[in-house]
Amino acid sequence: MARKVSRLFRIATGTAAMVCSTLLSAQTALPSGAITMVVGWPAGGPSDSFARLVSAQMSKTLGQSIVIDNRAGAGGNIGSDIAARAKPNGGTIMLATATSHGLNSALYSRLNYDPIKDFAPIGLITTSPGVMLVPKDSPYRSVAELVAKARAQPGQLNYGSGGVGSSQHLAGAVFKKLANVDVAHIPFKGTAPAMTDLMAGRVDFIITTGALPFIRSGKVRPLAVAAHQRLPVLPDVPTFEEAGVKGFYTDSWYGLVAPANTPRPALEKLNAALNQALRDPELQKQFSEQGSLLVKPMGVDEYWTFVKKQMPSAAEQVRISGAKAD
Repeated sequence: MARKVSRLFRIATGTAAMVCSTLLSAQTALPSGAITMVVGWPAGGPSDSFARLVSAQMSKTLGQSIVIDNRAGAGGNIGSDIAARAKPNGGTIMLATATSHGLNSALYSRLNYDPIKDFAPIGLITTSPGVMLVPKDSPYRSVAELVAKARAQPGQLNYGSGGVGSSQHLAGAVFKKLANVDVAHIPFKGTAPAMTDLMAGRVDFIITTGALPFIRSGKVRPLAVAAHQRLPVLPDVPTFEEAGVKGFYTDSWYGLVAPANTPRPALEKLNAALNQALRDPELQKQFSEQGSLLVKPMGVDEYWTFVKKQMPSAAEQVRISGAKAD
């Protein structure tokens, strides 16, 4: 009898220890202190804006601050290199984009990181179609007028981008091919400086996400949106299809990743905080005002499946454009 009681006591003790360990693991899934979010683009651009909006909401749920670390350059590759080498404990995460986890693999003959093997998934933030913008004083009032000028004077017009291999670079390159025009590409070190030169009239056009704040500033005008249908926030702006450029669609996405080997409990906790943030009406309003589309919150594995599935289409976009970053 005593042996049986002792055995039951050991089982009960072991079960209690397992429960305590599970609870402790949930509570300590992330290291204490601030979390660093690496953003491979400079402050002021669409990527930086989405990162700051979502990190502010996630911080409330986690009870930890999230510090944005802008590491711009090389089409986002500098930030990706840094994040891939960070300690995999949940203390460092990265804003992933269609560029870092799609376009760059096809644009560059060699990367210092593998977008899948060197990272672990957290979740999807939003998707956003590109909008063609021209300076407010631009003589072009439509895509047709811009295309006519470009065909009449090959190589005279230019378009800006956030850098070689950026989504704006690829969007412009695909537009060139589909519209059959010769326009020069001017790469900048991020979207923010590209927009500065566009607003100053030194760049003829750009095709970018996060266009709404710039449009509302009155310093640029939208000519078309690269979506299958008009955006509710820009009801008077035609799609490229309507404007005469058939088959031109861009859909940039933004998400979060962590270094490979980050513990699953940390990924799950960050995913839960992200999805809680995405349900916030104020954040949804802010995203809509940026011209982005609301997405269904995804689990960790569902998000990684999404990232892997979109990579071939990103490679095809690079192939169609003929662009190379090397």
